[in-house]
Amino acid sequence: MNTVVPVPSTFELPSEAFDGVGDRAFGIYVHVPFCATRCGYCDFNTYTAGELGTSASPQSWLEGLRRELDTAAGLIQAGTGRVPTADTVFVGGGTPSLLGGDGLADVLAAVRSSFGLTDGAEVTTESNPESTSPEFFDRLRGAGFTRISLGMQSAAPHVLAVLDRTHTPGRAVAAAKEARAAGFEHVNLDLIYGTPGERDGDLDLSLAAVLDAGVDHVSAYALIVEDGTAMARKVRRGELPAPDDDVLASRYERIDTALNAAGLSWYEVSNWATDEAAQCRHNIGYWDGGDWWGAGPGAHSHIGGTRFWNVKHPAAYADRLAAGHLPVHGSELLSVEDRHLEELMLTVRLRSGVPTSLLGPAERVAAAQTVADGLMVQYGERLVLTDRGRLLADAVVRSIAAA
Repeated sequence: MNTVVPVPSTFELPSEAFDGVGDRAFGIYVHVPFCATRCGYCDFNTYTAGELGTSASPQSWLEGLRRELDTAAGLIQAGTGRVPTADTVFVGGGTPSLLGGDGLADVLAAVRSSFGLTDGAEVTTESNPESTSPEFFDRLRGAGFTRISLGMQSAAPHVLAVLDRTHTPGRAVAAAKEARAAGFEHVNLDLIYGTPGERDGDLDLSLAAVLDAGVDHVSAYALIVEDGTAMARKVRRGELPAPDDDVLASRYERIDTALNAAGLSWYEVSNWATDEAAQCRHNIGYWDGGDWWGAGPGAHSHIGGTRFWNVKHPAAYADRLAAGHLPVHGSELLSVEDRHLEELMLTVRLRSGVPTSLLGPAERVAAAQTVADGLMVQYGERLVLTDRGRLLADAVVRSIAAA
């Protein structure tokens, strides 16, 4: 079992966590907690200006971010004798584009100052289509960003309304084209499918818009109604129907067929790309068990088998750092069994598949049954989900892990 450890005002990593840091992929995740409005389905650690009042601001957040990154680099250097250079940076949220091009350039400058970037580093920011412009993308490209991820969700107005999304249906496609015109080779569009009221034709409209945008990466996620959200309250009151599993499976197959026909292939259950260069290297670092430091309120980190996470509220985050402490709220030490299960859960979802060397004798027997059931195929020393298996990826993990 993993052990959750309460974190004192000063945080230290166990010495064994430093083994091999810098030899594995190392990424930086930056969490921007600001949003103009709150979407009804979202349970991320985000805050509107009205919710924050005067307790925190983008400026206090940025000052805290610089302190956290500098302190993190110092902590790792003390444990390893070196500061690992970031192979990837991912700025997420929240709505990072609310910081504007100059604000995001400042974020990347802070990462460069503390950790540095490898040659050819992948640098991504998420963006809301409504808070972007050609000038915004030009500024990001000049600052060193290499990849843009745009939240599209749907091209159908009534679906966007159910999700409480504020952008107009055509804006995501226009923003993607502006990003490509600014010199971004790698542009992603996010879709959400299975929203109450969405029809097959609505999804087809969204897919046609995605393909018209000419992007090289698409992420598509089934709608999950998270406890505590406005959408969950509407479902509980009977104002909206809960997503239907059979409909979600049908929609996934529809997405996969359309994207495959257009030259985008799956490389993770929810992600498609035109080729290997278009794949999100930062996320692959997560899935391959790499190390990353998550900076910002509520951000999670993983260093050498230790997972830890920051305080959530931006004001508490800034206060901790102003007092000279890392803003870590809690941590857990992953046992050998925990790390094995996580590796199984993540590699199952990848097109590269599960190496048979990862599996114990009983797990191999269980995996052979998934092959017999048509959920996986064995290619040499790797087991890969079939098309049907992708729809049941969680069940495949459970059946192997229970062996």
